[in-house]
Amino acid sequence: MSFRLGTRSSKRLAPVHIDMVRVVKRAIQITPVDFAVLEGLRTLERHLVLMQQGGSRTKKSRHLTGHAVDLGAWVCGEVRWDFGLYVKIAYAMRQAAIELDVSVVWGACWSVINDEEDLEAAIARYVARKKQQGKTPLIDGPHFHLCRKRYPVEQQEAA
Repeated sequence: MSFRLGTRSSKRLAPVHIDMVRVVKRAIQITPVDFAVLEGLRTLERHLVLMQQGGSRTKKSRHLTGHAVDLGAWVCGEVRWDFGLYVKIAYAMRQAAIELDVSVVWGACWSVINDEEDLEAAIARYVARKKQQGKTPLIDGPHFHLCRKRYPVEQQEAA
């Protein structure tokens, strides 16, 4: 089954970097789980509120520069939070990123998913690394952003 982005998702993608837009548009065509774009470019004010609520841990969010998106699994007319759905979306994003040669980081493992064969193993490695550092992992399944090394802020482009 092939899905397509709705009007609201397309509007939320409009100010996002063109390469992330390309990946999201390709991923929606190949995903086994429908999804919506929950957020793309974010204002500093909104981001600070999310930080206070624990939704982000950095003031250098890629959302602030248009290099990130949050995707929501869309099932039976509502956003669902079952983590397994986000793993399936991540595999579609991975395939799209590889096809389009765009380096994408997933917020559940915080590594470039293009380079990961097994995303569940990548999550486990991330969690183990954070625990070894004495830190609490942030598993952000809906979050995807362009790799900082390949896409520094100076290369910001909107669709």
